[in-house]
Amino acid sequence: MTMILEARGLISDATQRAAAEPISYFSALCPLVSGTTLAGFQVGLLKHGPDNTIGLSRSMDNGANWTAIPFQFESRFHGVPGSLSGAEMVETTPGRVLLFATWFDRSDRNRPLFDPVTEGLLRSRQLMAVSTDDGVSWSPWREVPTPGLTGCALTGPPVRWSDGTIALAFESFKEFDDPKPARHAAWLLVSRDNGETFDPPWRVAQHPEHTLYYWDQRLCPTATPGEFIALFWTHDRAAQQDRRVHHLRASIHDPQPVPLPVETMLPGQIAAPLWFSDEQWLAFVVDRDQPGTLTMWQSSDGGATWPSESRLVVHQQSELAKLSQGREEIDFAQYWEDMGKWTFGHPALRRLSEDRLLLAFYAGTPERMSIHWARIQV
Repeated sequence: MTMILEARGLISDATQRAAAEPISYFSALCPLVSGTTLAGFQVGLLKHGPDNTIGLSRSMDNGANWTAIPFQFESRFHGVPGSLSGAEMVETTPGRVLLFATWFDRSDRNRPLFDPVTEGLLRSRQLMAVSTDDGVSWSPWREVPTPGLTGCALTGPPVRWSDGTIALAFESFKEFDDPKPARHAAWLLVSRDNGETFDPPWRVAQHPEHTLYYWDQRLCPTATPGEFIALFWTHDRAAQQDRRVHHLRASIHDPQPVPLPVETMLPGQIAAPLWFSDEQWLAFVVDRDQPGTLTMWQSSDGGATWPSESRLVVHQQSELAKLSQGREEIDFAQYWEDMGKWTFGHPALRRLSEDRLLLAFYAGTPERMSIHWARIQV
């Protein structure tokens, strides 16, 4: 399969945003059957700030031009001030779009997202809104419960299979003031009625010794209802370093627990997969080696190998933020602080047609970050 970088541009241009929103990050894409493509992201004065909210744009021409959607999402939940993260969308039926977001409790504005002492996250809730007009307006929020789990946050786009089943990807960790050891896991919330109700959390991945963290899962469906392939940014707590991207092929109909993800040849952190056939897979991967890259990789053997000679570098950037951690001997608390400084990443990958792919990611400087798009012909 040959990949050609056909065009690129900006979805959210930091130089054109209000003074209170110089930072756009964490990209999401959702092509609709109408031909409209929606893009979601976070905006604010700084990454992971207490006032961060959701920004939306839409394109009517396969990503070539984007118009901001002025809708303002409520950031207070049950009267408590909060910030919003996520903006992941799925079209359940033609014209009906669900948007999912993570709400973080910002009643104490001085608390950071991550507590370096307890290694816990701010109290969070998973929220959902509905649009029936191609994303122009949205319903009030309603909570999507994650019973028995804390420290939860969305990790990637929802999955939708041909039988109409959808699944929301998220991860659990621990809350800010929880003194107990951290226990990370990747989960799905499955709905069989277009998002009206969700089954109890279905566990995708959790290491039995809790020494590997399968972060930021990205899933895509195969042709078999319920089956998916998933890629994970995998962090080794014991070795104090990131491992290569891990992958898993499983089904929500499999008995629990499913096998653990296996390591691939892919260097990097967050990786967005796309399934073409049982043999042909694509992956859009961010790698924070120097220089940093966002690269399209392909596998012709179901994820077993990812030849470097067939990859396509979409974006290259030396990290401009002042970081404290390198690639080895990572101090976990300091690593979390560095994540809030990174100036590029968060790959999103969607199929527009049989031979066109749409990509999105954020990139910029510590002072200004924009949401970029790229279109690839395959």
